[in-house]
This record gives sequence, structure tokens and C-alpha cells, in this order.
Amino acid sequence: MLFVIICTDKPGSLDLRMATRPAHLAYLEKVAVKGAGPFLDDAGNPNGSLVIIEAKDLAEARSIAAADPYAQAGLFASVDIRPWKWLIKNPEAK
Repeated sequence: MLFVIICTDKPGSLDLRMATRPAHLAYLEKVAVKGAGPFLDDAGNPNGSLVIIEAKDLAEARSIAAADPYAQAGLFASVDIRPWKWLIKNPEAK
């Protein structure tokens, strides 16, 4: 089952994001990520994240999100996790 994790950074947290980024990227290599990338502010700086993961259920998706180094560092002001169905341009669809 697919889930979308939508995260919004706390204001003024760009330094924390950049310091934690290597650990975050290494973590994403270990989980079932289908796609991911940052949201950007008007200046082009990252200020949030969108991560699409595969998990067996919402509880596992929450656990994966909570273990992310960004979450562990307290980067996010909010995190929203939603089940998601990939319909358009899904390379695995037949």
C-alpha cells in the first residue's frame, strides 16, 4: 500500500534541515521510497518534504515517518500521512 508523507518545516529551520540532510538521505535509502523531494519557498530554499512510501498499513507508515532523521531532529511543524493510489504514469501499472 502506498502512502504520501507531507511535511512542513518549522520557520527558520533551514540550517537544521541542511545539517540533518545527509542522515535523512541515508535513511530514505533504507525504506521503501517510491519518490521524494522537497517543497521550496519563493527563494528556492527547501521548506518541507513530500515522500511517497510503500508500507503495509498506516501504523507502519507513521513509524517510518517518525524514524526519519528530519523528524527525529524536530524539523517539522506538521506531518500529514495519507494513503495514496498511483494512477497516472505509474511505471508499475499494467
